[in-house]
Amino acid sequence: MIEFFLDNLNYWTILLGMIIESSFIPFPSEVIVPPAAWLALGPESDMNIVLVVIVATLGADIGALVNYFLAKWLGRPIVYKFANSRWGHLCLLNGEKVEHAEEYFRKHGIASTFFGRLVPAVRQLISIPAGLARMKLPTFLLYTTLGAGLWNIVLAVLGYVVRVSFPQVETTEDVSRLASTYSHEIGYGILAIIGAVAVYFIVKRLVKKRKAAR
Repeated sequence: MIEFFLDNLNYWTILLGMIIESSFIPFPSEVIVPPAAWLALGPESDMNIVLVVIVATLGADIGALVNYFLAKWLGRPIVYKFANSRWGHLCLLNGEKVEHAEEYFRKHGIASTFFGRLVPAVRQLISIPAGLARMKLPTFLLYTTLGAGLWNIVLAVLGYVVRVSFPQVETTEDVSRLASTYSHEIGYGILAIIGAVAVYFIVKRLVKKRKAAR
């Protein structure tokens, strides 16, 4: 299936691939966005890198909504039963992974639907605890769009870097391989930067309150 997408990248396959990637079916976004961005920057391409990001984010939203509504409608017992079934295992799911996503959601609250999009092994599943918790749909969609959009921008930049810095790369397979090598580290790096900024503003606010109290 991966080979099909790499050989037939266009806006429709980007949309479909990201719907699959954002649902519970295991499919890496590195296979879609970086090669598509790389192609969009080619001299003979009819794609635009900005539209690649927009279409990929729309696909991620649709896939996330599938998980959200299934979890909301089916409930926790059926979700865990499926995760621990043979079909769930074929989708690389199990109860432990769903529980890990739920724990991440409980720990970080509604913002986890944003931060979770940057975390490997949580990215595809974070919509499930949001649905189980019956998170408000507009809030869920906003945070999901922001997180997925940021992640897709990162992946598109990787495709750009490969096009500019690695002229020897000639196939979408090679682009996907390079993107997969560095994407996880970049995701964690973004989380670290966001965390550092958040700590800075929290500390600054606390210092301001103490000065006002004096």
